[in-house]
Amino acid sequence: MRWKRKKRKNKKNSIMGLMKIFSGSEILAQALQERIEAIGVGTLVKNNIQSARLGGFGSTDLAVEVFIQETDFSKANPVIEAFRMEI
Repeated sequence: MRWKRKKRKNKKNSIMGLMKIFSGSEILAQALQERIEAIGVGTLVKNNIQSARLGGFGSTDLAVEVFIQETDFSKANPVIEAFRMEI
């Protein structure tokens, strides 16, 4: 009996369309993430601090980054700018 391998459709890599909108402390990143998600824009948070801690070494950088899809930038930009004026 031969097994047939299912062909998978090529999916666009979601990382390719991401843009970084913030890099800083975890608290500020979380605040911005909540504001952006409140207007219906999805976010991705990359927490290098937690990754470094779990890996056994520390990180002194402000290492939490927030990303959004490039196509959502025009919708999220007013929220981003208002947030930047507040901090």
